[in-house]
Amino acid sequence: MHRWSIAACYTLEVAKVIVGVGGGIAAYKAALLVRELGRRGHTVKVVMTRAAQRFVGPVTFTGLTGEAPVVDLWDPSYAGEVHVELAAWADGLVVAPATANLMARAAHGIADDALTATLLCFDGPRVFAPAMHHRMWDHPATARNVATLAADGVRLAGPVSGPLASGESGMGRMAEPETIAEALEAALSDGRPADDLAGRHVLVSAGGTREALDPVRFLGNRSTGRMGYALAERAAARGARVTLVSAPTALAIPPGVDRVDVTSALEMKAAIDAARDGADAIVMAAAVADYRPSERADDKLKKTGGPLTVTMVRNPDILAELGAWRADSPRSGAGPVLVGFAVETRDLVAAARGKLERKRVDLVVANEADAAFGRATNRVTLVDATGEEALPELDKARVADRILDRVVALLRR
Repeated sequence: MHRWSIAACYTLEVAKVIVGVGGGIAAYKAALLVRELGRRGHTVKVVMTRAAQRFVGPVTFTGLTGEAPVVDLWDPSYAGEVHVELAAWADGLVVAPATANLMARAAHGIADDALTATLLCFDGPRVFAPAMHHRMWDHPATARNVATLAADGVRLAGPVSGPLASGESGMGRMAEPETIAEALEAALSDGRPADDLAGRHVLVSAGGTREALDPVRFLGNRSTGRMGYALAERAAARGARVTLVSAPTALAIPPGVDRVDVTSALEMKAAIDAARDGADAIVMAAAVADYRPSERADDKLKKTGGPLTVTMVRNPDILAELGAWRADSPRSGAGPVLVGFAVETRDLVAAARGKLERKRVDLVVANEADAAFGRATNRVTLVDATGEEALPELDKARVADRILDRVVALLRR
């Protein structure tokens, strides 16, 4: 029995899924996730930590799944070892919310309750949806635990930036149930080798550059950096050594990624030039400003009675210069693979093909402007010398994997 997913546009076996619920305020969203997975045709069993039961009652999940959740290792409804039976039954496992404490225990192999014991037994696709206060997410201990989990093959869905239970706002909010479900389905349908970029150095740029007008103001664009960060995260998960050159963004550094922070187009060019030697692939996902003010005012510009005129000068075309550098390099023909992005409001494919030829790159990812910025999903067309492939609207992690699949194929030429 198969199901056609309209949102992801791929064929997926109906799966048996464990939803592990951690003890955080976002536990109420786990009920929505269970309902969403059921709506997609999956069979769900729920495992709750003791702390989770303080936020959502077990009867809620009984009503949604038709089966009482597992809440301890001595569940009398299982004749044998509950965690062993659950792990053998399931095709996939998702933890939502994945609290800082739960992630720490999972990273260190602690199996002191039904959920962590099941995690230690299960060897299939695993997705964690982190949810915690932004200072907990930013803590070095959490970063170490996330890196360990990623090295063990765990995928992350989120977190995202937004309002938190404390009343503050920041990175640590749990992703929405639809996004988590898509991430799990991507993991379930993913047959590619986990280490197909092992030994490769992938250089990624991300975010929107800022061009200073005065000490207070800058000219920028709407890029959030999510697509570039998804590319960096997925490349690292597939075994690559990743250098991420990032313009300002609110996103956390992906696990196992070396980030270089820049602000302007000139700073990004310098950082890319410094890292390009030895790279096997360069993916220019950043939205780099084409122009910058010819002069930066030393003091804040004051309002006047008339209009303000700003003279602009061209910034370097980093992608075109990379294409020329590769063509003139002794390494020409051996790499690196070059991938560019094109954000357009009209004539999408034609503009991307012009960029492909003019800038001498291997692949152009054409974004529709209304689908590219500020969203967890993206809708792109992949354009190379052989033709075009229009992808449906997908979670950005899945888009990143489709792009990296092309990179892997180009590296094997």
